[in-house]
Amino acid sequence: MGRNSFRFVSFLLALMSLLLAAPIAADEFRGPSLTALRVDWRAALDQLRVEIKSHPQIAGNFIFALRRSVPRYDPRAVPALVQLNAISSRFFTGITRSPVPVLLPFDAAAYLEAQYSGASLTLSRYQADFNPVDMFDAGPAGYSATFSFEPGAGEGMPSRVFARPVEVQITGSALVYDIADPAGGKGELVKPLAPTYPDLRKLIREGYVRYAFTRFGVAYVVSIQCLDSAAKPRRLACKEAYPVAERFLKALRVAGGQRTRPLMDIASNVLERPVERSPDFSYRPSGDIIPNTGYRKQSGHPDMMAYAQIRFPLDKAPAFVRSQSYGKRDKSEGPTAYPWRDNFCESRSFEVWQCAGGYGHQGEDIRAAACPPPGEGREPCDPKQRAVVAVRDAIVIRGARDQAATLQVNSRTEHIRFRYMHMNPHALNADGVLNGRTVTEGEKIGVISNYLDHPAGTSMHLHFDVQVFTRDGWIWVSPYITLVSAYERLIRARGREVGPEIANTAQPVAHALPEDVIKPDLREGSGGEDN
Repeated sequence: MGRNSFRFVSFLLALMSLLLAAPIAADEFRGPSLTALRVDWRAALDQLRVEIKSHPQIAGNFIFALRRSVPRYDPRAVPALVQLNAISSRFFTGITRSPVPVLLPFDAAAYLEAQYSGASLTLSRYQADFNPVDMFDAGPAGYSATFSFEPGAGEGMPSRVFARPVEVQITGSALVYDIADPAGGKGELVKPLAPTYPDLRKLIREGYVRYAFTRFGVAYVVSIQCLDSAAKPRRLACKEAYPVAERFLKALRVAGGQRTRPLMDIASNVLERPVERSPDFSYRPSGDIIPNTGYRKQSGHPDMMAYAQIRFPLDKAPAFVRSQSYGKRDKSEGPTAYPWRDNFCESRSFEVWQCAGGYGHQGEDIRAAACPPPGEGREPCDPKQRAVVAVRDAIVIRGARDQAATLQVNSRTEHIRFRYMHMNPHALNADGVLNGRTVTEGEKIGVISNYLDHPAGTSMHLHFDVQVFTRDGWIWVSPYITLVSAYERLIRARGREVGPEIANTAQPVAHALPEDVIKPDLREGSGGEDN
């Protein structure tokens, strides 16, 4: 290589290093980074073989030899999985959509053996006394399921004060979100379960006791919503949840799933935004909450991440992200005016890892504009019928008593949840917004309301929040920039960030992993109400 060529290459390398080291511009949003896990189906089949062999009457019916005459990712290539899915799909619809081994407290081999012998087929008998599944969703990223456990059920279980069924959730995912979470990966070992789950961690985070572990290369988390406090008839203490969760873990069996092509890592990238500037829409910086409204008067947490490209959750603009609890302290603007202001880390009793001191609001309060005075040519406007819409094609997670509706997206590039609160639960029930319903992006799923335990329990607004799946389970993240990005697409114009805090400095990216950053080694391994 000549001297001139060498200098040119050196110049290019130097220029690239400067570009890579340059701070992210203040007005740029990034998408999240995700790690795709590699599923060890051979290990899952070995585990299934052990479980089947414990029932000699039916063991000979299962074919574990792989069929080389069909393509590798053809379901027929693994006959034992086809046979297992045929049994499990009677109770867990769509189980074949899971690309990871589905672990559930369901003993398919024992059920099949009982069917052959003519014994009782009461489902709870083959689910360690857990009730039939309340919610099951499987898709390209993994699966989630929710079961309940009645008071007094289960031989050998300790008595408890909590008088209602305990709800247990499990998620297995081949996608995990890369977030710089200082509390992530922690927890205590559970010695009695260590022979079965060598890396099992028990931790209490964001209102849930969680049991996180890795099996077959997949991240699994079992969780129960509870309070780390004294037990009461209407409040489940985490100490009462432990034996239920551990019974659930002991009962987990390979229940199905299907081998598919491996998922790919998703790199964080700068998102495109509208070029045209909005003459009206402005917003204060992420983390800039009203002074002294954070936990112990601490400030918010800047996060320039748009965790998903979504449709804005209100049907029409204008809409306003504004505090509904501390609005009177912000005298500069009214409750329905620009600029928007972040309220994710406002003081609440809910644990939120991103917020200073570990407590915050969990989401953002959104208010629709007031109805304009009636006039010629104006559309009719009823302030009690402002539509709320699905932000993405998704499946609904919601029991009939729940005050919130959650939409879950489960694809080859995302595993994320969006929660809507303060819509009237009776209206949601009447509209069929319940577990298992599928909704399409932009579909009306309710109206803005003021329900919090009862009608008129809060102001007329929508609480909206976001959870992503990590090795610690479903974790709340700030939806503020996600909403700013969605609103810009709704109005087809770029907003203007305002406030002295931003001056001419770049905003920190809270936990993006740009393409030029090597991912760190990740250690192996929902709830609350708004005011």
